[in-house]
Amino acid sequence: MRVFRKKSGANQLSRTEALEYTPVKSRQITETRLESGEVMIEYPLAVRPWIAAVARRLGGRQDRKQTKKLQLDALGTSVWDLVDGKRSVRNIIRIFAKTHRLENREAEVSVTGFIRQLGQRGLLGLG
Repeated sequence: MRVFRKKSGANQLSRTEALEYTPVKSRQITETRLESGEVMIEYPLAVRPWIAAVARRLGGRQDRKQTKKLQLDALGTSVWDLVDGKRSVRNIIRIFAKTHRLENREAEVSVTGFIRQLGQRGLLGLG
């Protein structure tokens, strides 16, 4: 019996297909523009049921909605501003590379990694 199994490749997209998707911001977030021009994102924290049960038993408040904040740096803010629900990942990469004077491949690695991280947090979805 194998404990760690490789994920099947059936659900994985090709690079070309992934770059054609359009990132969309979650409706559950609130974003604030700081004086520095950077963006602060506040989003609801998903609490696992067993953690909530332990908190209740220890006297934690049940009605309090837990949120988390994420402050983007200048580069993260520039990518975040390009996510408008209309541009594809490929277009965002092209604009980001031109704006910051980067090679396309370097911009692709940075932007796709950033989008992937935001997607894992539930801040972005792909449509």
